[in-house]
Amino acid sequence: MSTPLALKARHVATSLVERVPSPGDRPLAEPPAGSGLAPVMGDPGLPIVGHTLGFLEHTLASTRRFHERFGTVFWANAFGTRLVLVVGPDGIETVLANRDRAFASKDGWEHFIGPFFERGVMLMDFEEHRHHRRIMQQAFKRERLVAYLDAMNPAIERGISDWRPGSGFELYTATKQLTLDIATEVFVGGELGDEADRLNGAFIDVVHGGQAIVRADVPGGKWHRGLESRRLLEEYFRSQLPGKRASNADDLFSVLCRAETEDGERFSDADVVNHMIFTLMAAHDTSTITLAMVGYYLARHPEWQDRVRVESQALGKTAIDYDDLDALPSMDLVFKETLRMNAPVGLVARIAIKDTEIDGRYVPEGTRLMLAIYPTQRMEPWWNDPDTFDPERFTEARHEDSSHKYAWAPFGGNVHKCIGMHFGSMEIKAILHQLLLRNSWRVPAGYEPVMDYGTGPFPADGLPIELRAL
Repeated sequence: MSTPLALKARHVATSLVERVPSPGDRPLAEPPAGSGLAPVMGDPGLPIVGHTLGFLEHTLASTRRFHERFGTVFWANAFGTRLVLVVGPDGIETVLANRDRAFASKDGWEHFIGPFFERGVMLMDFEEHRHHRRIMQQAFKRERLVAYLDAMNPAIERGISDWRPGSGFELYTATKQLTLDIATEVFVGGELGDEADRLNGAFIDVVHGGQAIVRADVPGGKWHRGLESRRLLEEYFRSQLPGKRASNADDLFSVLCRAETEDGERFSDADVVNHMIFTLMAAHDTSTITLAMVGYYLARHPEWQDRVRVESQALGKTAIDYDDLDALPSMDLVFKETLRMNAPVGLVARIAIKDTEIDGRYVPEGTRLMLAIYPTQRMEPWWNDPDTFDPERFTEARHEDSSHKYAWAPFGGNVHKCIGMHFGSMEIKAILHQLLLRNSWRVPAGYEPVMDYGTGPFPADGLPIELRAL
């Protein structure tokens, strides 16, 4: 088996291989004379749609083909624009580390989700981003996470108790409802009743809006529904602000209203509304994908399901406390391997704000970029046997993720690293713990879910399993 050093050596060797251009190859732009840089090569694809359908329906396969043809940096027309895709940890580090301040997040994401998640913390840059993140960090400190988990555990118990064992139980569909209910209860606070269904529907429409192929405000389309739902959410959160400002509750909405740095920095009303809409989307969608796919891999690999269940049973608790999270090492291995195989945020957007280079290729100012997190984590030479579910690769004995700082980057990196990563991992483990104590589950031999692409790859068939009561 290859060691991390051997993997890195193979990467270097691969990057130096001369690729013979084909007649369809086209440069993005000619590098400046004497720069020593190579052009970014690619092709536009079909008229109007470009390569959109290929990247939506076959993200991994399409990226692998482009990588084989063009190397670690290439361009393609997709999603209504021209994109440069960056594959591999070296290029991803160049962009995320952003040591020359050549890349911006706001305008990178604006084309895709800007109208729906305006002024979310992910859509900010440099000093403004630092200012908002410092305040928001107060909502994700340890004592806040403990309070969120205390509120979350009863919601998990109520949700899972409604799951009915049997064949054809759609795990992804059920998980989507569960995580949405948790998010509205723990983040918004209180029993919302009929309001919960309205808000849940609005959040789903807002997320789907950013995935629209027809990116115009046409009645009946995803983009239009997303914009309408964004307005609904704004109205709701604004109407609740006075009560939340006066509250001492532990839900995220109330905490953001009170959050204050040591220097006295606080959020305006508009800031709180924008951050609530973005945070709920981020927490719900990523947790849903991750939990559903953890369930799928444990169904495909019952030996791992049994191993993780034994650790949960050994705790002797129906619900985990915050201090129990480190007492479930096998669950953590499965969690990390699932994030590697199925990163819930599979592509990360940026834009070049000045002429720069990535992996020796010339990238001109104004270039839209997508960092291929999901494909990189599923490709050689950066991972051994990358399509095999193998949680042991994250053990101290093997530690394959040490081949490169950005070989495993499901939470992004540097200043834009996911602010809710600890909340997300806590939520997944809290739900999985209760599920393992109540149920076992299987899928038929050879079954693989039909995958589509949203924020990341998700099971479009609902992920049917056979759910059994213990």
